[in-house]
Amino acid sequence: MTAQLDHVNGRPITAEPRFDPIALAKAEAIRTQAEAEAKALCIKAEGEAKAAEATAREEAEKQRILNERAAMKLEADRAIQAERVAKAMASAASSEAAAAKTKRLADAEIEDEYTREREEQRTEATWKWSARGIYLTSLIIALPLQLKAFYSDDKPFMVAAPVLLEGLALVLAFGGAWAIAHRRDVLPYRIGIMAAALIAAGVNLWHGNTDPSIGIEAGIVGALASLGGPVVLMAYEHGIAQKRDGIPSYRERRDAKKAAAKAAREAAEAAREKQSAEESRRTDRERAEARAAAEQKRKDADRQSAHPKVWDVAEAMRSARGLEFVTDQIWSEAWHRVTGSKIVGIWPELEASSKAAAAEMKAASEGTLSHVESQMPPSREKAAEALDGRRFNGGTPPRRVPNDTPPYSIAARTVASLAALQNPASEEQS
Repeated sequence: MTAQLDHVNGRPITAEPRFDPIALAKAEAIRTQAEAEAKALCIKAEGEAKAAEATAREEAEKQRILNERAAMKLEADRAIQAERVAKAMASAASSEAAAAKTKRLADAEIEDEYTREREEQRTEATWKWSARGIYLTSLIIALPLQLKAFYSDDKPFMVAAPVLLEGLALVLAFGGAWAIAHRRDVLPYRIGIMAAALIAAGVNLWHGNTDPSIGIEAGIVGALASLGGPVVLMAYEHGIAQKRDGIPSYRERRDAKKAAAKAAREAAEAAREKQSAEESRRTDRERAEARAAAEQKRKDADRQSAHPKVWDVAEAMRSARGLEFVTDQIWSEAWHRVTGSKIVGIWPELEASSKAAAAEMKAASEGTLSHVESQMPPSREKAAEALDGRRFNGGTPPRRVPNDTPPYSIAARTVASLAALQNPASEEQS
């Protein structure tokens, strides 16, 4: 028989709940899972924040680099534009300066031409009137002497003889001027002038020698006057005729001869330089040909001694094609015919060893990666395939012995725990 108390010290007794270890374990599991989820979320948020921060820093750095590049490009474009503007301004200034210089030279040339024409006109006028003045002075000196020589009381009509002589010279001088103006032959007029002048000079000289009242001195002066006037006038007319006919003067002929001699010297110098350049090019070509021949001889000897089989085929191909020596193309074709390789210097054994070494290196590098991947948990997409992570080991897993696999790293365990927390359904199914 048991007694049950409903009150203690006047207070009702309440029933205490019984201790439930299963519920407590579930609550502890839920709390642990919540803490793990919270920690995972914190780690994930922190990772995402760091990733976002890193991404932001990268983007900022990229933007900074882009801005710097844009600024540098803008500076370069500005510098190029400034340089172009400066070149354009310099070219315009140079063109303007050249145009101004050309204008100044043209103006100076026009001014010089005008000055030269004025000087020619002035000197021609001076020379013209001086020659006529000398002729008139000679006529004044010579005519009285001839009048005195020809005049006599019994022959008064002979006083016209001096006028005839001097007038004949003057009229022939006018005829010579007409011939020059009309581009006719002036030589007959000059012969007539000189004949009349010589006769008048002879008369003056003879009369001065025979007449004591005149004297030999006056006769000589008269003779010079009779000759000097027509000679000066003919010299003037001769210069006018040469100018109108375009006949070069002695100075022009001398300058032309000097210019021709200078041009001939320059042409001879240019010919010598050209000949020297051709000889130099010929010498360089001969040297290059000699070097090429020596190099070809060296290559032929080397190929013949190192690869006799290929050399025999190449020599046969050269002879069949009628060439002078074995070219690189013939050697490449012969190498391909003998070894089967299109690359000169590669033979089958070397190609096989190279491929074996490459395959060994590829297997070694891919095997290391496959072992690393085999320790990583499969993703959700790959979990459906249910393939072994060691499938990259060539299809045959390696022989397993105790302690041959190192323990998982802390990073791998952390990644696996995070994956399990994010995908609890897959873990329950597994």
